[in-house]
Amino acid sequence: MEQYSGLIMIVIMFVAMWFILIRPAKKRQQETQNMQSSIQRGDKIITIGGLHGVIDSIEDTSVTLIIADNVRVKFDRQAIGRVANDQK
Repeated sequence: MEQYSGLIMIVIMFVAMWFILIRPAKKRQQETQNMQSSIQRGDKIITIGGLHGVIDSIEDTSVTLIIADNVRVKFDRQAIGRVANDQK
């Protein structure tokens, strides 16, 4: 019985780690991927570096942002931290 109790404890620890660490991280990753794939031209976004801008054009793996008058910068889609359309 002691052999099985050690195995059972390892299984319980793995399940606990799954629900505490792995599952929420995968959920956040999926939400971020969905947000990055659903952006549109004209959306106000904030990059992971904190740069605020408006999407000017969208390509397969990159977006062009307008950050000031006549200033456009190109970023990878993965650099988009969040969409800020609802924020002031």
